[in-house]
Amino acid sequence: MRQVLAGVRILLVFTVLLGIAYPVAVWGVGQAVARPQAAGSLVRDANGRIVGSSLIGQKFTAAMWFHGRPSAVGYDGMSSGASNLGPNNPKLVKTVEQLRAQVAEEDGVPQADVPADAVTASGSGLDPDVSPAYAAIQVRRVAAARHLSASTVRRLVAGHTQGRTLGFLGEPRVNVLELNLALERA
Repeated sequence: MRQVLAGVRILLVFTVLLGIAYPVAVWGVGQAVARPQAAGSLVRDANGRIVGSSLIGQKFTAAMWFHGRPSAVGYDGMSSGASNLGPNNPKLVKTVEQLRAQVAEEDGVPQADVPADAVTASGSGLDPDVSPAYAAIQVRRVAAARHLSASTVRRLVAGHTQGRTLGFLGEPRVNVLELNLALERA
């Protein structure tokens, strides 16, 4: 009986420590150190309404918007995942070829100039960013649809291009939601 009570006491102590105290401490540190990120990196429009998260891609299809990467999960923030198709899978090859032709026609560029991120989904299927190259080929279309000069739209793209994390990790990128909100304000 003594061993059972000792076991129950240890179970209660560790439940309180690891099931309550530790999660509350981590939440508190997150709130104190990085509140916007801990709250989901929410993005608001000019009226203060929440329109999304800078961490989750959204589907923009109209000519007046910059388009993000394709999504393997239909831009559903409740799920995440890739298609799991290999590079030689006929279905993936066909999809990439169709998307390359579509993007080239839509943005008025040769198919050879369409960057890889314009035709392939990320591993999560929810990547919020595109490469500066993909943003660049969309400038003319967006400028024409919005009746803005291409140089104005290029400046917006340049202003929303983020460099490598810590100067050496990852690739330069453009957050599509934040860029589209800047376009809306312009």
